[in-house]
Amino acid sequence: MAIKAVIFDFDGTIIDTETIWYQVFEELLKEKFNIELPLEEFAKCIGTTDEGFFQYLEAQTGMKVDSKKINKLAHERFLEKKGILEVREGVVEKLEEARELRLMIGLASSSSREWVEGFLRQFQLWDYFSVIKTREDVVKVKPDPALYLKALEELQVEPQEALAIEDSLNGALAAIEAGMRCIVIPNQVTSFLTFHEKTIRSESFVDFSLKQII
Repeated sequence: MAIKAVIFDFDGTIIDTETIWYQVFEELLKEKFNIELPLEEFAKCIGTTDEGFFQYLEAQTGMKVDSKKINKLAHERFLEKKGILEVREGVVEKLEEARELRLMIGLASSSSREWVEGFLRQFQLWDYFSVIKTREDVVKVKPDPALYLKALEELQVEPQEALAIEDSLNGALAAIEAGMRCIVIPNQVTSFLTFHEKTIRSESFVDFSLKQII
């Protein structure tokens, strides 16, 4: 079945926000609780909710923690560092290639619409996407396939007619569960992971062409 659409994840895939979040939470846990945050633990919550992260924190401290307070501190630190963010190398070229191939372009993210839209507009990527689905559109975020299924429904394509582009285990699982083919381009904090056997892995956006894959 011919590929008619490509659906991108956002955080970690288009812009590597994940590496900064890891640095921020690693610093906070060390300062506030004198606890290490192994990358393996942080990676479990990439692409989904932060529930697992706070379970880990409470297990390590043996006490109830104020997740709102921690998230507020983390967000403040993230904003201090966000100036170093940039679109990952090769992303714009892939978006342009998708246009040239006349593929519909969608986005499916476990983050909020405000978060995603802010960055897409800042980096002048907004106009590439005809469909954008975020956590407000579903009951369950990734690894549940709902975000991809919603995007597919609005794009009016079958799962076998769409390609997902991801960076995380949770995101790749959501795409596979939705019945899609999935390319994984890991970032700094997901490169050590072993992905689902059904995924196509590429270390960089510049290492492949959509035309070859479809």
